[in-house]
Amino acid sequence: MQEEEAAATADSIISQFNTYEDFLDSQITPLDLYYLEDEELARQLVELGYRGSGEVLKREEFEARKAAAEAARLSQRTQQKVLASAGKELKDNFLVALAQREEANRSGKLSSIIFIRDRTARNQELSGYIDYAHRLKNEDFEPYFNGKKKLMPRPSDLSFYNWETHVSTSNPSPNYQVIAENASGLLFKNKRDRKIINVDPKVLPGDNTTRTPIQTDLYTQVVIYDHITRRKT
Repeated sequence: MQEEEAAATADSIISQFNTYEDFLDSQITPLDLYYLEDEELARQLVELGYRGSGEVLKREEFEARKAAAEAARLSQRTQQKVLASAGKELKDNFLVALAQREEANRSGKLSSIIFIRDRTARNQELSGYIDYAHRLKNEDFEPYFNGKKKLMPRPSDLSFYNWETHVSTSNPSPNYQVIAENASGLLFKNKRDRKIINVDPKVLPGDNTTRTPIQTDLYTQVVIYDHITRRKT
């Protein structure tokens, strides 16, 4: 226990210095410099343990602890990152539904597929399936939650269809494989647990998956498929 406390204290001290030289200099007294008349020699004596009032650390150990402390700091900052939906005034059921699922999709507890059908500013009707977790990871969602932008399917999403031009695309994502050529219609296979998500409203969506139609004033139609991922054992 005492060793752990000593290590924590040392790491706290190390974080105060940008370089190893700064750490050594902190242990050199004015009296040392007066007698030695050589700053570099004073540093060497501190490193060897002949001078200084603190813990003796070799350069390699100092730099290793410094790197570990920085990695821990960055990890903590990532964990404490505020959700894009936090503190927003959500004025539509769809935005509320996205906010309710944001943390779980970011952490991997949930893998949601969002079906959206609506018209663009040019009055072209689009529909498509969006991998919510993938879009969250690669895009700033604050403008969507603020109401400044409207989430719409893109040709780069899992599935996209333009009803005016008849342009149709499908793409795998880090979370899903698209099974388009299938007698049962469009299917998505989760890459983590290999489970199939069936988006046909006439059948069950699949194991560990729920289908939720969203009543919204923003879109013609929205359905969210929530899949709880479970690793194979």
